[in-house]
Amino acid sequence: MHAMQYELTLPADYDMKIIRRRVARKGHLLDEWQGLGFKTYLMRERGVHGSPVNQYAPFYLWNTVAGMNSFLWGGPFQGIADDFGRPSVRQWTGLAYEEGGAAHSSARTAVRRRRRVPTDGLLSEVMAEAVRETGRLAGKDGAVLAAAAVDTGHWELVHFSLWEHDTPKTEGDVFEVLRMSAPGRDRLARSC
Repeated sequence: MHAMQYELTLPADYDMKIIRRRVARKGHLLDEWQGLGFKTYLMRERGVHGSPVNQYAPFYLWNTVAGMNSFLWGGPFQGIADDFGRPSVRQWTGLAYEEGGAAHSSARTAVRRRRRVPTDGLLSEVMAEAVRETGRLAGKDGAVLAAAAVDTGHWELVHFSLWEHDTPKTEGDVFEVLRMSAPGRDRLARSC
C-alpha cells in the first residue's frame, strides 16, 4: 500500500467553483483505475475550517505501484500538469488502513496530520504506535476510514482520516471531500 498526495495552492481570490466543476467533470476517470485503492478529491477554502489557503489536494491510497505509476506517467495526472504546472508529489509507504463505523457513509470531511518521526526511541515502537493510532481514529464516531503511512526520505508520518460529518474528532488540516473514487478500497491491506 502506498499513499500519495499533491497540493495545488491557488491564489487567495481564486474561484474555487472552478475546482468543483473540474472534479464534477473529470472525477469519474479513476472510478475503475487498476491498482487504486481510493482517491479522495479534496479542497480547502481560505477561511473555512481555519484554512489559510485555497487549495486542491487529492489524497490517494494505492494497492499497487504499477497502478500509481500508470496514473503518473501518462494517465490523468498529465491533465493536472498541463493545467496547473507539475506539482511535487508526496509519497509515503503504507503502514495501516482501517474502516470506521461509518464506512458505508459518504465522506464529507478529511483530516490530514503530518508529523516528524521522533529521532529517539525504536522505530518499531513509533510505527506500532502509528498503527494503533489508525485504529483509534477509525473507532471514533463518524469515522469512515483511517490510514497511516511513513516517508522514510524525510522521516515523516502522515495520518489520514475521512469523516461523515463536518466536525472530525482529530487534529490536522481539514479538507472538504468533493468526491471519492474507490475501485480497490476493499483490497487495501489492513496493516503492513
